[in-house]
Amino acid sequence: MKKPYAEWTVGDETYKLKLNTAGVVKLEEQLNTNLLNVVMGNGMPALSIMLKITHQAMQKFHHGMKLDKVYELFDDFCDEYGGSQSSFMTDVFIPIYQVSGFLSESMGEEMDKRLEKAKEDI
Repeated sequence: MKKPYAEWTVGDETYKLKLNTAGVVKLEEQLNTNLLNVVMGNGMPALSIMLKITHQAMQKFHHGMKLDKVYELFDDFCDEYGGSQSSFMTDVFIPIYQVSGFLSESMGEEMDKRLEKAKEDI
């Protein structure tokens, strides 16, 4: 069964994440590319892009969340809770794509395999 949203827990707060169509269009205009190009390219997307997409995915459930607050959350995620850019990508960023209808279940599983291999290579 498909999850209705992805989650990102930082400290005692859990944030619900999901992109809607208006958010996708806005991001595509800002980034000047299809959002699938962000995850299907070679290597890890830039942190700035992952955080912009995460920020937009927060708007559905946390309307008015500021991008600067997302940066602070990422700092806390890394500094206080042992997160990293690679764990953010695998545990938060890719699940946003999965719940937002970008990746079929089989594509999501393939992406998970690639991410696990990338973790091993780091």
